[in-house]
Amino acid sequence: MNTVRSMLKMKGHVVWSTSPDATVYDALKILADKDIGALPVVEAGKVIGIFSERDYARKVVLEGKSSLHTPVREVMASPIYCVRPETTNEECMALMTEKRIRHLPVMSEEGLVGLVSIGDVVKSLIADQQFTIERLQDYAIGKYM
Repeated sequence: MNTVRSMLKMKGHVVWSTSPDATVYDALKILADKDIGALPVVEAGKVIGIFSERDYARKVVLEGKSSLHTPVREVMASPIYCVRPETTNEECMALMTEKRIRHLPVMSEEGLVGLVSIGDVVKSLIADQQFTIERLQDYAIGKYM
């Protein structure tokens, strides 16, 4: 069973974030520059929300707000759900499905150490299943007997 730790080893631990007082425009620039879909919103070292492209579309564009003048605090998703490096892929998927969320900040004793998306979790689950299928096929043809 793979964990968040193994997902982060594959994708890396770099996490871009934004402040709740940053403008939506500034947060969007980070998303575009880094080619990512969401940012943890951090205040005084604590993750207090998530800002995503979805938040922009639904809470800025559709409500006629200005991205140049709207602070991230007004449109971020909150409360947030976090996981630890030892959380399993299956536990992540269950949490994301139950809470209808697409991003999970990864927290350890050091603080924020990563961010996993639904795409990261699905990719990891598929890799786990492929590995299992290959081992079963090897056993079926007598490779390990």
